[in-house]
Amino acid sequence: MKFGELAVEQAAGAVLAHSVRAGGVKFPKGRRLTHGDVEVLRAADVASVIAAALDVGDLMEDEAASRIAAAIAPDHLKFSPATTGRVNIFSAVNGLFRASKDVVDRLNRIDPAITLACLNDRADVKAGDMVATIKIIPLAVAGEAAEQAIALLASEMAFEVKPYAARRVALIATELPSLKQSVMDKTRQILEARLVASGSRLLVEKRVPHRAEAVAHAIGEVVGGHDMIVIFGASAVADADDVIPAAIRQAGGVVEQVGLPVDPGNLLVLGAAEGVPVIGAPGCARSPKENGFDWVLARILAGEAPGHDELTGLGVGGLLMEIPTRPLPRLGTGSEKRALRVAAVVLAAGSASRMAASGKHKLLAVFDGVPLVRRSVETVKQSRADEMVLVTGYRSADIEEAVAGLDCPIVHNSDFASGMASSLRAGLAAVRDDADGLLVVLADMPGVRPEHIDAMIDAFRAEDGRAIVRAVSGGKRGNPVILPAATFDAISKLTGDIGARPVIERSGLAVIDIDIGEAAHIDADTPEEIAAAGGILTD
Repeated sequence: MKFGELAVEQAAGAVLAHSVRAGGVKFPKGRRLTHGDVEVLRAADVASVIAAALDVGDLMEDEAASRIAAAIAPDHLKFSPATTGRVNIFSAVNGLFRASKDVVDRLNRIDPAITLACLNDRADVKAGDMVATIKIIPLAVAGEAAEQAIALLASEMAFEVKPYAARRVALIATELPSLKQSVMDKTRQILEARLVASGSRLLVEKRVPHRAEAVAHAIGEVVGGHDMIVIFGASAVADADDVIPAAIRQAGGVVEQVGLPVDPGNLLVLGAAEGVPVIGAPGCARSPKENGFDWVLARILAGEAPGHDELTGLGVGGLLMEIPTRPLPRLGTGSEKRALRVAAVVLAAGSASRMAASGKHKLLAVFDGVPLVRRSVETVKQSRADEMVLVTGYRSADIEEAVAGLDCPIVHNSDFASGMASSLRAGLAAVRDDADGLLVVLADMPGVRPEHIDAMIDAFRAEDGRAIVRAVSGGKRGNPVILPAATFDAISKLTGDIGARPVIERSGLAVIDIDIGEAAHIDADTPEEIAAAGGILTD
């Protein structure tokens, strides 16, 4: 491929590097020019174009990306269509992402035109998460280089997702007078939440004195009917002969590792009894925050059996306390962390341009006897959102009249005509000081219910405010969405008629999808959509 300025007479078959307008026709970037195109350009007095002239055997960017992606084993993966030389690859299941740095590195060294980027090895992924992307950088690539990449990916594993398997889990918790029962109850709840992604179930909990013989007896009672045993000690493990490792040995088991080079999570014990994995959980695992226990649990749920060498090799990257998605490292303050506050912004400022022909306002359409905007505000008020604000703009007086008596703070966006970004900024400014998360609700979605919002808020809090939570239907993204405080600066800089999608895509934060069914997609933008959703236009 030769890239540069080409005389129009020589451009047939070349690929445009920049869009060109000629004779009222726009030729977009990436178009392979035909002889007819060349005639149009000449007639418009276009003398030259910036383009790539293909050599024999060169592949266009989309074809190359598609063929390379097709060489990857498709098990538990989903692939996007090739666009602008890119194929994005997503996990089809909840599982453990595995990647071979050696294979990925070798692929990226075949030709600078071919790139593969993926998540870190052994990342925990949910169904729908992007795990890798293949990008052809120029407009075309040598077919020989593409064939080398295809051969490598077809013969060796660059990455895969190992699905989590449902396990029958037993919990053994030791007791001391200093440990509150409420703490033990919360510990069980948090462990159950950690098991949800794999479909695993906590079948039994045994609370026993903090003595090796009591724990060993409990292990013997549960080992026969369970696939995993988790032990929470009332006191931290201080030695390889402390209560939990000693109990595993007394029960006839083996201890693989005491201690982990991951912080938080140092004081983990891993062993087995009758072939059943036994994890002595560190105290930090009583919290939902990511820690070394999560790393070991994920491996076991994915069918791996981490041994001494693997566990002792976790030190690089094992310092979790200060990573950007953990905003509050352990500072030894001794005070309990406050509950995360979720503030809702209901967007009702748009001019409803798709309703122009009807002369009516979609948010004033009646659903079950209630104007749609009032229904949306009531839905949020009935949820567990800590506060809310309604952003108005177009026909604000009518919107405010429709929500009269609901005790809902209202912010008028005088710049509503510039697009959704201005309304997002206005809503955020009204609640930002006290919010850990921003729940963005579109006022034209009649199917969203309080329980949908509550499920999203629960997921946001379970992630300690470190993830974006998005409503989906059948894996397809929709609304509402909860944006963490880490995204607020980016939201405040949005302009134009765009929502939060660019912020989500560029944040680098995990995205948790909550399936709320068709409610995530049903909006009321046109008279036909309003009627289909069960509404009646009134004004």
